[in-house]
Amino acid sequence: MESKKRDVIVACDFANREEVTSFLDKFAGNARKPFVKIGMELFYGAGPDIVREIKGRGHRIFLDLKLHDIPNTVRKTMRVLSALDVDLCNLHAAGTVPMMEAALEGLTRPDGTRPLLIAVTQLTSTDQEHLEGDLLISRPMEEVVLHYAQNAKKAGLDGVVCSPLEAGSVHAACGVDFLTVTPGVRFADGDVGDQKRVMTPAEARKIGSDFIVVGRPITASPDPVAAYERCVKEFLED
Repeated sequence: MESKKRDVIVACDFANREEVTSFLDKFAGNARKPFVKIGMELFYGAGPDIVREIKGRGHRIFLDLKLHDIPNTVRKTMRVLSALDVDLCNLHAAGTVPMMEAALEGLTRPDGTRPLLIAVTQLTSTDQEHLEGDLLISRPMEEVVLHYAQNAKKAGLDGVVCSPLEAGSVHAACGVDFLTVTPGVRFADGDVGDQKRVMTPAEARKIGSDFIVVGRPITASPDPVAAYERCVKEFLED
């Protein structure tokens, strides 16, 4: 399985192959190839071949499809995804422990290898008001996130997606080796967009994030390579 400690993941939230390859071409001469996230928009728009193409360019891949269905469907889907040779994939912890266990079973190849598997706790666009008003969950956000994280650990997963605000408490509850992947990261002088629970790369590092997922601050930058290198410096260098 992939190493669990630490890196910047660039969210390649593009609509088609041309957009993402044009973006990645900017890093062709870079000594460090970014770890990239392929989400639903790109995967559904360009198909599984885009995963193979980006993998062939030498990038590690987080396949962010957030599966959430009955256990048998998720098991069979993960079996298909395991053949794409991604490094990291995910599902929703809200699907319950049996669903997460089925996902792990489906993702594990006959030789025992598999990508890292993590569970989404609560989306970083969700705040306490939405948690209570839309989802009818009255518990505090941190308590909900920790419960979902503990369920993911119980199911045998490698970690969770959570806000950087919760990374430290997840490690405290689930152990330092339990992976925290944290979106909702913005530069101190940047726009937070539609994210509700955010931190800077340096703050995320200090609080214990293992991987940060950064999209628009890099992909929408006039100089994406410089923005990526700034993010790496702030997150990885003490």
